[in-house]
Amino acid sequence: ELLSGSLYNSPNSSVTANGSDSKKLRVEDSMDSPPSRVIHIRKLPNEVSETEVIALGLPFGKVTNILMLKGKNQAFLELGTEEAAVTMVNYYTAVTPQVRNVPVFIQYSNHKELKTDSALNQRAQAVLQAVSAVQEGGSPSSAAGESVLTPAPSPVLRIIIDNMFYPVTLDVLQQIFSKFGTVMKIITFTKNNQFQALLQFSDPVNAQQAKLSLDGQNIYNSCCTLRIDFSKLVNLNVKYNNDKSRDYTRPELPAGDGQPPVDPSVAATLNKDSTSLLGKLENTHVCLNQQSRGVYGDVQRVKILYNKKDSALIQMSDGNQAQLAMSHLNGQKMYGKIIRVTLSKHQTVQLPREGLDDQGLTKDFTSSPLHRFKKPGSKNFQNIFPPSATLHLSNIPENVTEEDLRLLFSNSGGTVKAFKFFQDRKMALLQMSTVEEAIQTLIDLHNYDMGRGHRLRVSFSKSTI
Repeated sequence: ELLSGSLYNSPNSSVTANGSDSKKLRVEDSMDSPPSRVIHIRKLPNEVSETEVIALGLPFGKVTNILMLKGKNQAFLELGTEEAAVTMVNYYTAVTPQVRNVPVFIQYSNHKELKTDSALNQRAQAVLQAVSAVQEGGSPSSAAGESVLTPAPSPVLRIIIDNMFYPVTLDVLQQIFSKFGTVMKIITFTKNNQFQALLQFSDPVNAQQAKLSLDGQNIYNSCCTLRIDFSKLVNLNVKYNNDKSRDYTRPELPAGDGQPPVDPSVAATLNKDSTSLLGKLENTHVCLNQQSRGVYGDVQRVKILYNKKDSALIQMSDGNQAQLAMSHLNGQKMYGKIIRVTLSKHQTVQLPREGLDDQGLTKDFTSSPLHRFKKPGSKNFQNIFPPSATLHLSNIPENVTEEDLRLLFSNSGGTVKAFKFFQDRKMALLQMSTVEEAIQTLIDLHNYDMGRGHRLRVSFSKSTI
């Protein structure tokens, strides 16, 4: 079982005996070896499994043989074609390969093929047969008609725990999955009375290794079985670090039982004639995400006041945009507090003098690529509506389902009450339970990376579902 260590081979397993056969190979690998479909892997962690080694090669093509040298922390991996091996080595030249979060070294072998004693290599061959069954789901290779496993579609895994007799915590998942690479984020939740999790690696290859090695394994003895698949999401949105969710790249996130901390790198969309306005969130903080600013115009600069950090100056592109922002946002609720938007006496937001550290309280967004209203006559001007519980989503990738979007918006801290795809499925309406929740999810998820160049567009809708 995963937490007792029996998933991984002991040094005295049958594969270790295969190491004696390795003497026939007369290992003479070097950095200058010419391309070969046999890959030499060194500096492997102790008790590594065949599955973990095979997983290194799977994204690049069919794996046809493996030889483990347990005593030397090394292995040989034979791919179906030399082309696949070249792709693998080239990739891992740019990206450091890791097994169980330990960097390993990969190079071509001097040997053109692996000749192993099948009697001594029975376990490795059994693992290869199991892998071949997985590979049959791939697309044919144009070179040799072999089955090739397609590259991992996402660094995010969706995990379901079956037969859960014992509790599975977020920390347990991190401990298990970090053996295959850097775990960046985890979100846990219960759906249909099943404990589930979304887990994001730093690299899709690590996600593929983890899925291959762990799918169907038990966390504890005869229970807590892992069912793993790729999520259609390519990036997780984690708001809080607590026992339900964790962003390991942002330890400063709040636990969720208080107000979010001031984040000087984010700003609010607000005001009028002077193009500059004063936004005040009474007893709370200005922290509208910069990706979602600009619902009512293009924000040029933002300055959080040094002595009043619950207040900010926001400079819009022109007076009309400032008026729109003020009229639509004044009196709205954010983080449970009322936001007050008034006119400012300042015509512009001054940037700090060069060399002066203002603790990141002033930001210039003039050249931001996220501005919605740069083009005169843009259709975006026709879709400006007051905050509402119903959101309009666009630029949705074709493979993303209603369930994926409901989960994404629910994890942002609200309740999805209704959902409706447009006919082409590139756009949708999504209704949150309150206007405040809709504002929050728009802040969090506008311009959200859906993968393959798709950035989710979120705006308020005048329609209802």
